[in-house]
Amino acid sequence: MQGQELHKRQPRGFADSARFLKSLVATPRLTGAVAPSGRALARAMATAVGSPAHGFVVELGPGTGPVTRALLEPSLPPERLVLVEYDAAFCRLLKQRFAHVSVVQGDAYDLPGTLARFAGQPIAAVVSSLPLLNQPPPRRTRLIADAFALMGPSGVFVQFTYGLMSPIPREACAGLYSAARSKPILLNLPPAFVWTYRLDRRDSDAANGR
Repeated sequence: MQGQELHKRQPRGFADSARFLKSLVATPRLTGAVAPSGRALARAMATAVGSPAHGFVVELGPGTGPVTRALLEPSLPPERLVLVEYDAAFCRLLKQRFAHVSVVQGDAYDLPGTLARFAGQPIAAVVSSLPLLNQPPPRRTRLIADAFALMGPSGVFVQFTYGLMSPIPREACAGLYSAARSKPILLNLPPAFVWTYRLDRRDSDAANGR
């Protein structure tokens, strides 16, 4: 059964925007947005993740669930989607909106600890709506390193940003990750970009003696 058949569509708009605004006032560094991601941005992020045949997809900072909904819509079984959310109120909302999806309340910047119960299980992709630019470069660098340590060489890390520059520091990517930026998502307010990171193939081949 496809993902869209396993969750109920919920009213969005003012109610979800109000929840985001409340969270922004309470924890500005952790929220970083005044409204949920628009449908066009959510779809672009889901497209960047693709349709991995195996393994979990981990979403960081799902908020009220617009990207979650987009991830489920193609054919991702909800049992393979893990949501990591810091805000307790958002966690309760996500559990109500998305049946059979794993919701973990915890710190996305401590992935080994937060995802401890998934240790040893394959993770195909990590998709993030975290406000990375609110965090110092070392914390952003550690986040992507932890993500690829969990995913392995075939994983993909997807992140959106409102700026032109990579939210993962360039010096952290050099020799480790390849990075690709999407065209601007003009239908989102404000316009945004989706960045896709993979382990650098040259670095991976060198490690394997190729």
